[in-house]
Amino acid sequence: MTRKKVNGVLYLAILLCAFLSIQHADAQRTTVSAKVDPSEIKIGQQAVLSLQAIAPVGERVTFPVFQGKLVEGIEVLGMLKPDTTTAHGVMTISQKYIITSFDSTLYNITYIAILAGKDTLKTNGFGLKVKSVDLSSPTKEYLAQIKGKSEPLDFVKLKLHDIKDVLSAPFVWTDFIIYFLWALLIVLLLALLVAAYILYKRKKEKGYYFRPKVVLPPHILAMQALDEIRSKKIWQQGLEKEYFTELTDILREYIENRYGVSSFEKTSDEILSSLKLVTDTESPLDGLKQILKLADLVKFAKYKPLPDENDLSLMNAYLYINQTKIEEVAAPEDSEANEGETEKEETKK
Repeated sequence: MTRKKVNGVLYLAILLCAFLSIQHADAQRTTVSAKVDPSEIKIGQQAVLSLQAIAPVGERVTFPVFQGKLVEGIEVLGMLKPDTTTAHGVMTISQKYIITSFDSTLYNITYIAILAGKDTLKTNGFGLKVKSVDLSSPTKEYLAQIKGKSEPLDFVKLKLHDIKDVLSAPFVWTDFIIYFLWALLIVLLLALLVAAYILYKRKKEKGYYFRPKVVLPPHILAMQALDEIRSKKIWQQGLEKEYFTELTDILREYIENRYGVSSFEKTSDEILSSLKLVTDTESPLDGLKQILKLADLVKFAKYKPLPDENDLSLMNAYLYINQTKIEEVAAPEDSEANEGETEKEETKK
């Protein structure tokens, strides 16, 4: 190979390397562009301005934020969320703006500046044509007639009307729900204040917030239970065992509440022995002893008592409770109420 051919190969290799380096540099360079769609609108209509930046992944790209106006005559109504896609180490960022205009003319925007890293890049220029509203033939004829004249406009002949009548806003519940919630909150607060005041007065007058639960004394509860047994007439139906079971349960519960003696776990003899330790007299225990002994015979020995024995057991139960009950002194409030009722009855008489 001659020297001339060797030089030619080296020259081609240098050119190829330079071309590849230029291509690589172009691939790493950020490019920006702009377009508007549609490029022609009528007064008041809207268009979309799209700015696009193609940059290496990781490059910081900052799009402009317009303060109400793109240029004089073009208003920016809103800035949408940017859209970013990435492929092969290159990212494509698209930023859109909603724009409009109310002046009919042709706007020419030479460029829009976009920051890419530390550089300021300029987009291509674009145009937006804004047309006026189309006029009807009668309106055009009338305008041609008065052209050059100083007479006032006749709006009836001009035939210009609003596109639509003025519409009233529809009633939407969600628009008023905040006021409803505030009103409900105020009502609840007032109700709480009234309730707190009532409770305070009741506490001050009676010493308690809520009326305490009425707890009946043991002898009243026992008497009511005996009355229920008598009304059910259990033993008259041949259910002597059930009759004496209920009767002794009532007496055992009464003894526990009256004397604090645990009686449900004790036999009849144990109950009587325990009561002798807490009572001073023997006479009430005679009737109780008759009931318990007869009940044991009926429940465990299958003894069938006579009708008189059944009646005697119930009568002895009433007698035992009456002889051992604790008489309660009426509360002052109850005494005053009873006195008031007595006075009213005397007045009526």
